[in-house]
Amino acid sequence: MKIKFRDVSSGIVEARAVIELQPGIYLNEVTILNKNEEIKVELPQKSFRGKDDRMHYLNILTFENENKETLWKMEIKEEYLNWRKANKKVLVYEG
Repeated sequence: MKIKFRDVSSGIVEARAVIELQPGIYLNEVTILNKNEEIKVELPQKSFRGKDDRMHYLNILTFENENKETLWKMEIKEEYLNWRKANKKVLVYEG
């Protein structure tokens, strides 16, 4: 699995990832979050407003079971941590 990360300097979002699932097939907008000093992986969702005026969310990816999802997210998290070690975050201050 090939993953490309890009930095995002916005709130709890650390980075976004594009994952090559198979040659020529990509999954965009996988989000790496830093919630309460813990790194979490958030997969993309489709959201829409229903006739009842409530928001509904559908997962873009579905897994056979929770274990497969957890292992996949752990693999992405590990890749992110390795990428972050090699690419330190640069903070730029103006003033």
